[in-house]
Amino acid sequence: MDPCKVPVVLLYNQDPSWTPDEKSEVDGLSSQLAKAISGVGHPVTLLPLTDSNLSAALLPFDRLSHVILNWCENLPSIPKSESAVVRILESAGYTFTGADASTLELAQNKRAMKEILNRAGIPTPAWRLYECPDSEGWDQFPAIVKAANEHCSEGLTRESVVMNESELQDRINHVLVTFGQPALVEDFIDGREFHVSLWGNGAIEVLPPAEMDFSRFNDIHDRLCTYESKFVPGSKYYEGIQTLLPAPLSPEELHRLQEVCRSAYRAIGCRDYGRIDVRMRNGVFHILDVNPNADISADASFACAAELAGYTYGEMGSRIVRLAASPDRKSVV
Repeated sequence: MDPCKVPVVLLYNQDPSWTPDEKSEVDGLSSQLAKAISGVGHPVTLLPLTDSNLSAALLPFDRLSHVILNWCENLPSIPKSESAVVRILESAGYTFTGADASTLELAQNKRAMKEILNRAGIPTPAWRLYECPDSEGWDQFPAIVKAANEHCSEGLTRESVVMNESELQDRINHVLVTFGQPALVEDFIDGREFHVSLWGNGAIEVLPPAEMDFSRFNDIHDRLCTYESKFVPGSKYYEGIQTLLPAPLSPEELHRLQEVCRSAYRAIGCRDYGRIDVRMRNGVFHILDVNPNADISADASFACAAELAGYTYGEMGSRIVRLAASPDRKSVV
C-alpha cells in the first residue's frame, strides 16, 4: 500500500466527565486534524474514546492495515493512564504513532528522566528529590520546586521559584501535601528558554526551535512557563510570554541546541516525534523536560515549527503516520 494512503484511526479523548464546551473543543481539534490528514490522501476515521474499554472500540479496525494516530492522553476517568492506553494498543498488535508505554511512563517520572540524562552526560539543571518535608542538602538559589510526577506544567506558579531555604521548605511541603508525591528541586536557570520539536526514528530532523520571550517580566518569579501560560487565555502569563519562531540564534548556537536535543530524544527513547524544553546559561543548553507525545494541535508549537519548515498541517500529520508505519521503525535508543 502507498504509505501516503495508509488508513488512519484518529484516537482521542472524550471523557464523559467533561463539560459540553470541553467536549466540543476536543471534537473540533480532532476533526481539524482528521480533515487535514485526509486532505493529503489518508482515509481517516475518528475514534473518540468515551469509556475505558479501548479494546472493544478497536475491534472494527484491522490491526494489519490501519495505523492508530494516538492522540489519547488518558483512559476516561483514570488519571495518568496515558501509558495504559498504549499498553492496550501494544497488546492488541496495532501500529500506532508516538512513544511506547515504557517511554511514556518514564516521561511521567522526572527523577528517572533526570537520572538517564545525567548518565548520558546530557546537561540538565542540578536536582534533588524530596520525599519528606525537609530541605536539607540544598543550597543553590534561586531554585524551582516541581511535583515529581506531573506534566504540562501542572502545579507550576510564580511561587514555584524560591530564593532561600525558608521559601524552599514551604514549597516542598506544598507539593507533598497538594499532590501527594515527591517534590523535585532544581537549580533555576534564569536564562533563555527554547521549545524544540523533533521527528524521526533514524535520522532525526530538528524543526525550527521556538524561544519563549520573558522580556515583559522583570521579576524572576514570572520568568517561567507556568500552567496559566499554557492553558489560561487572558492570564498575564498567557498574554505576556511571547513566542519567537524561529528563535534568534547564531548558526553555532543552533547547531549545539540541535545536537543536545537529538541526544536527549535518543536517550529517553522517543519515537516518531517529540518536543524538548531547554534553557541556556553561559552558552550551555540544559534539558528541562522531554515530551515524547507532544501536542500536535494546529496552533501548538510543534505544528507551527513544522509549518515554518515547509509542511502543511496535513503533511505534518501524514509524516507522523508514515514514520509510525515504516517497516524499519524502532525506538531511538
